[in-house]
Amino acid sequence: MNFKMKPAEVIVKNNFVNLAQKGMVIWLFGLSGSGKTTISTLLKEKLENEGFFVTTLDGDVLREGINKDLGFNEVDRAENIRRAAEIAKLMMLNNMITICSFITPLEQHRALAANIIGEHYFEVFLDCPLSICKERDVKGLYKDADLKLISNFTGVSAKFEPAINAHLVIKTNTESPLQSMNKLFLKIIPQIGPTS
Repeated sequence: MNFKMKPAEVIVKNNFVNLAQKGMVIWLFGLSGSGKTTISTLLKEKLENEGFFVTTLDGDVLREGINKDLGFNEVDRAENIRRAAEIAKLMMLNNMITICSFITPLEQHRALAANIIGEHYFEVFLDCPLSICKERDVKGLYKDADLKLISNFTGVSAKFEPAINAHLVIKTNTESPLQSMNKLFLKIIPQIGPTS
């Protein structure tokens, strides 16, 4: 199948960008180490190669900037998701494809994002067992959480609720990141074609 689009046409009117593609928010969620950033990066590259204009929002990056005033209690976690969803919605309204990578541990957080973004929200659960996520722990966060050096760490000392309403569930422990990305790409491509 060939999905190649012409390079995204950009029209500027009243200081707003209008891309000749359909805006969408792809919300990847799962435990730390489940593959969110890896799959997000691969999907962004694939979509850009197909001529789409794409951006990413990563939870770690936002917490270093716009959300650096937030902690990890339930109220701050919800505010972290609210801010990210509002930013993603603004991008989507300008026909941008935005790939979000957030742990989003509670169903109420995912419902909050879905309600803010609306019908162009596509939720993807990266389902990976905690034991595998711990093996992939390149930052040493799980080790520190197990030693109680980090409090409120999702999957260890803070709860994580599995998907209830995800549009797609990907088991990242049984397939390669490239396979996972391609599965997601095939699901979203019909929804982001050129605007008429």
